[in-house]
Amino acid sequence: MTGLHKRYDIVIAGGSFVGLSLALALSRSAQGALDIAVIDRTPLDVARAAAGDGRSTALTAASRHLYESIGIWGRVAPHAQPFTGIDITDSRLENAVRQTLLHFGGAESENEADACMVENHVLRDALLTDVQAAPGVTFLAPETVAGFETSPAGARVRLGNGDTIACSLLVAADGKKSALRRMAGIRTIGWSYPQAGIAATLRLERPHGGRATQHFLPSGPFAILPLTDNRVSLVWTESRARAAEIVALPDPDFLAEAKKRIGGRYGALSLAGPRASFPLDLHIARAFVAERFALVGDAAHGVHPLAGQGLNIGLRDVAALTEVVIDGARLGLDPGTASELARYERWRRFDSAFSALAMDGLNRLFSNDNASLRAMRSVGLGLVDRAPALKRFFVREASGLTGTVPRLLKGEPI
Repeated sequence: MTGLHKRYDIVIAGGSFVGLSLALALSRSAQGALDIAVIDRTPLDVARAAAGDGRSTALTAASRHLYESIGIWGRVAPHAQPFTGIDITDSRLENAVRQTLLHFGGAESENEADACMVENHVLRDALLTDVQAAPGVTFLAPETVAGFETSPAGARVRLGNGDTIACSLLVAADGKKSALRRMAGIRTIGWSYPQAGIAATLRLERPHGGRATQHFLPSGPFAILPLTDNRVSLVWTESRARAAEIVALPDPDFLAEAKKRIGGRYGALSLAGPRASFPLDLHIARAFVAERFALVGDAAHGVHPLAGQGLNIGLRDVAALTEVVIDGARLGLDPGTASELARYERWRRFDSAFSALAMDGLNRLFSNDNASLRAMRSVGLGLVDRAPALKRFFVREASGLTGTVPRLLKGEPI
């Protein structure tokens, strides 16, 4: 490698939601005492100006607590739509009535009422604004990682421009096709689904009241998620071929397909943004850490979107890694020591694998039209609906507030 250009405490490769959240959480928790670099291939002005693809994110109570703890929630809150309840159905596409078999909202959700929907461009803009002003954080953009080497003393990172930088800990937050994960020789376990996701934003004639609906249809889940200004975000699963056909339809025909699944409860529908299709897969890294190296977010794991948990699971990585690094610093350890990374991997790998496999199991259970399974599902959902204690457990699990929860996810400073 070429001569050393600069040394940082932590280098984060990837400047999307998880990478930016990690940089801000580390900066805030260390009160600017850490020297952090964020590397991303997209120039900052382009990232800020991007209109987005019409996608939105369901933030759990735990994720909201993290953003409150690190100080960006004030920018996001005016654009966030709280959930007032969730209705779950299991039906065929041609059914005229979709009976609600399971409902969440009310007493079982009172303590976890902070869950909400946020458009991706709102969250990205808030993160970019605060990270750029965060003490100790340097953006290297547009830039890429061309290669890296590690030793017990740290990592040396070769940039695309030929410079070399050093750090105590290198973090890969560069997405599901992570180049750094591949450079580290970490393989993944997983598979692709024969399904694709469709994302779109619609405006409604009648108020949604903050309620979300998850229709389980034979082709896959169809979620109607409330946004501000009486809009909804659709997260719609179809076979890959059918998804491509639906996305390519003229606007009136696309809306007609949406209305078949939504029904008439919201009155007239209109498009309120772009629509897009994306492939679905599951992957879990065989290891989350290596020498002076850690994976976070989609670089470490990817799940089916049926429960909207993808970013939330990544933010659990952020909270856990931040706590591990800050706790180590208070003991006089530099970031990325073997003991710190082992603690992070123990904390996150089982939870991530469990979440991914749970989403996979639900998708396989509900994405079919088997009459016997349909009857069993209806009975099971009905039993859960009549069991308040069980409903409270599921709400807490979905909120990210079960098990050993990192302090930031509980709204506590580190």
